[in-house]
Amino acid sequence: METLSLVLTIIQLLTCLFLICVVLLQSGKRSGLSGAIAGGADTFMTKAKAQTWDAKLAKMTKWVGLAFVVLTLALNLVKAAA
Repeated sequence: METLSLVLTIIQLLTCLFLICVVLLQSGKRSGLSGAIAGGADTFMTKAKAQTWDAKLAKMTKWVGLAFVVLTLALNLVKAAA
């Protein structure tokens, strides 16, 4: 159990660091506001929004965040069983 707890702790730490990096790489929501107000809402970039780097980072944030929560719960269960 000690080995499993150590491995889960290391994986959780790496997941945490990766989650921090992914969140910091995202641009703010305010950066695209001026284009939407100025009438540029129907451009190619808005039509291909699902393929932009920010959309990929947002999707990655959701999955890495979910992995972090699952690892936290698993780590608590392993430590409670020990």
